[in-house]
Amino acid sequence: MKKILFYLVLTTVFVSSLNAQKIRLNAYGSYVFDDHVESYYSTTSYFNGTIKGGLLWGAGLEFRLHETYGMELMYLRQDTHAPVNYFDYNANRAKNANLDLAINWIMLGGSRSMKVNDKVEPYGGLSLGVAILDSKNPDNNNATLSATKFAWGLRLGVNIWASERVGIKLQTQLMSAVQGAGGGIYFGTGGAGAGVSTYSTMLQFGLGGGLTFAFGH
Repeated sequence: MKKILFYLVLTTVFVSSLNAQKIRLNAYGSYVFDDHVESYYSTTSYFNGTIKGGLLWGAGLEFRLHETYGMELMYLRQDTHAPVNYFDYNANRAKNANLDLAINWIMLGGSRSMKVNDKVEPYGGLSLGVAILDSKNPDNNNATLSATKFAWGLRLGVNIWASERVGIKLQTQLMSAVQGAGGGIYFGTGGAGAGVSTYSTMLQFGLGGGLTFAFGH
């Protein structure tokens, strides 16, 4: 929680320094699909499994710097499970576990849009930020293990304005937490003091939408 507050405050200070005349408050809700993850270092250092799909929800504050583009600070969260197969050093054998996994995305991104007419406004953009991943293995009462990773995201969507102030969002997105040149997610799967702690490719594709509220002149 302290990490989340730190990044929110840091990014808010940066974004607030921008001289935006218009602000939009965006609420998001989407379904993200299952994502297979795996990592093999040796026959005694591996895991493979699936990050289960589910609800990804959150909100964003968008500063409209121009009629056709803006900058947005977003917070998104997913609470899910990750069934995995891994090698347990303490037991010296392979095990299966259903990890509890919470993913917090704190992103700052640009959004480019164009108005087809007064009602329809397609948009797209790239976001950069951090993913804070908390995992716990309920099978051995592990304490929650946390990791913070650089993250990026892409999205395409359309705003359908019901009025000048309120619109409906339809959106598709791709998000990834990365380690080095690849994707990365942190799993703590072993017993206390030992276990497999490694990285794997992580890509999350989602479909959904939300609401947008426009403020300012």
